[in-house]
Amino acid sequence: MSDEKVNVVWLGSPTFPNAAHDALRDGQLRRNLKHATTTIRDKRLRAVAELDDWETLRLAGSQIKDRVMRHLDEYLLRLEASVTAAGGVVHWAEDADAANRIVIELVRAKGADEVVKIKSMATQEIGLNEALAADGVTATETDLAELIVQLAGDRPSHILVPAIHRNRTEIRDIFRREMGKYGVAAPDDLTDEPRVLAEAARLHLREKFLRAKVAVSGANFACADTGTVAVVESEGNGRMCLTLPETLITVMGIEKVLPAFADLEVFLQLLPRSSTAERMNPYTSLWTGVTPGDGPQEFHLILLDNGRSATLADRQGRSALHCIRCSACLNVCPVYERTGGRSYGSVYPGPIGAVLTPQLVGVGTSKHADSLPFASTLCGACYDACPVRIDIPEMLVHLRAKVVDAHRGEKLPAPEALAMKAARVVFGSPRRLAVAERLGALGGRIAGIRGGRWLPGPAKKWTAARDVPVPPRESFRTWWRKAGRR
Repeated sequence: MSDEKVNVVWLGSPTFPNAAHDALRDGQLRRNLKHATTTIRDKRLRAVAELDDWETLRLAGSQIKDRVMRHLDEYLLRLEASVTAAGGVVHWAEDADAANRIVIELVRAKGADEVVKIKSMATQEIGLNEALAADGVTATETDLAELIVQLAGDRPSHILVPAIHRNRTEIRDIFRREMGKYGVAAPDDLTDEPRVLAEAARLHLREKFLRAKVAVSGANFACADTGTVAVVESEGNGRMCLTLPETLITVMGIEKVLPAFADLEVFLQLLPRSSTAERMNPYTSLWTGVTPGDGPQEFHLILLDNGRSATLADRQGRSALHCIRCSACLNVCPVYERTGGRSYGSVYPGPIGAVLTPQLVGVGTSKHADSLPFASTLCGACYDACPVRIDIPEMLVHLRAKVVDAHRGEKLPAPEALAMKAARVVFGSPRRLAVAERLGALGGRIAGIRGGRWLPGPAKKWTAARDVPVPPRESFRTWWRKAGRR
């Protein structure tokens, strides 16, 4: 992690421009990403086309989320009361440190030194695995893609498919090399056939499921009226975590609450089609508190703020909290497809990460976060794909302005700021503009003689990837005077 004290865990990469520059040189990474995102994107389009009322569902999802944001305090208190009445325990965590401390105390209270985990963005956000490890507790990721990333000592690169940057051969090699260090080893004759890789993961994880006393999960949704918590997944590992251990700890961002159980009807149609391109997830787990003799006998729900209240205060930026973590925006983003999720430096990559991370961290507090709103072409594909109609392009523009404002008055202004000041000086005087036009025409002729269309000095970086338009030999002002039409 970075030495910076921030709300969201950074994964150690440079700022986006530098990380993206390195990623673009990795041909294998780009091939892996292009194949995966194209496949998921095409499947999603077919799944969505099956519903005549898809746009109506999107609108309904957006309106429900709007209502939640307007009355978040009321729904959270209602959720706390419902979970408590059902036998669960609710904890409130202001930030990552508080959430990690609560989890560690609960694990230690059970005398456990290991936990099994369901795939969870919230626990990645707070750096739970690292905090548990520092306290001597081993956390095992049970989602196949998360397990691949964990075994490789790697970083996730996608919200839904964290190991999207790996191909089958790379995964086989990781399993052969690493599995034996943490439990049941991979077979010596392991191949890169998906079925065989999945079976190796099952054998590796089975003993951990049967032994673990504590499981940790995130939550896709929680219903305020009943206290019901929902997790959707595709492999069954989540179901194992939710039924076998004695204690279940769920870490949930406060924005995941829904007003009523009936609202699941909307989101359980929007989420699977937008994420895995399925009509419904193979495993949809719903639980309400505890049931004597069935499943975990202790349930703890940790309601995580960690910058969300500050995000809620921004009327133009708060809709980032509508996100249901489907990853549809990543799969259509031309920037993500070429640079990959690790370039974003946060657990939330892609377009949604570019608007969510800066707000959770605080604009102007981190050079990593401040670079993310500029990691976009503003093409609008993300808005068209979003199942809850988050207008990411509009929010990106809003956050870019906030970043600029946050850095006004600094001793060393950014190159863009210097360029804008120079433009203001030039365009503020007809005489200075005329001089600039003559110099531009002269520069164009020199460039033509040298056979290139480039700019000198620091501007070389700009012209390394594009041609400079050749200035006309004669400006409109000069032509007008020659024509005698002053």
